[in-house]
Amino acid sequence: MIKFALSFILLTYYIQGKTQVYMPDDAGSKVHFSIKNFGINTGGDLHGLKGNINFIPSSLIKSSLNVSVDVKTIDTDNGTRDEHLRSSSYFDEENFPTIVIKSTKIDKTNKIGGGWYYFTGTLTMHGITKSISFPFTATSKNEDYLFTGTFDINRLDFGVGSNSSVLSKTVKVSLSVLARKR
Repeated sequence: MIKFALSFILLTYYIQGKTQVYMPDDAGSKVHFSIKNFGINTGGDLHGLKGNINFIPSSLIKSSLNVSVDVKTIDTDNGTRDEHLRSSSYFDEENFPTIVIKSTKIDKTNKIGGGWYYFTGTLTMHGITKSISFPFTATSKNEDYLFTGTFDINRLDFGVGSNSSVLSKTVKVSLSVLARKR
C-alpha cells in the first residue's frame, strides 16, 4: 500500500511537472482587428486578455487554450466610434461583455521553418459561437511563449452590425499573445 501511495505521488508530481500552464500577459499582447469601411482599412485593438493556455509542444493532445478579451476595451483611436461599437448596434457590451476563443484541438503543421501549429476551436462573440481554425506560430521566449496568428471572420455570422454597402462583412483578426508561465 505504501509503494502504491508513493508511486501515485511521484506520478502526480511528474505529470504536474510536465504540464505547461501559461497566462496571457495583456500588456505584452495585442489583439488587433481590421475592416474595410468606405473602401479604406480601419481597425482597432482589444485588451483585457484573461484565461489559460496549456501548451506542450511534445504532447499537443494535452494542449489547450481558453482566453477571453473585454469588449469594453475596444480602442479604434476614435472615442465616438468606440462607443458606437460597444452599443447594441454592434458588440452590445452590456449583454455580451467578452469575446472568447477556446480550442478543441491543436496540431502541428508541415509548414517549413518549424514552430507552426494549427488551432481548431470556437469563437464566441455577441452570444454566438462558431467554429474557427487557423495556423499560428509559437516562439519560445525563455520560459514563456509568444503566439501569433491571423484569421478572418464574417461579422454578420456573429450578429455584429447589419448588412452594409460601405462596411465590409469580413474582419481580419491578428493575434500576438505573450503567454507567461505560471
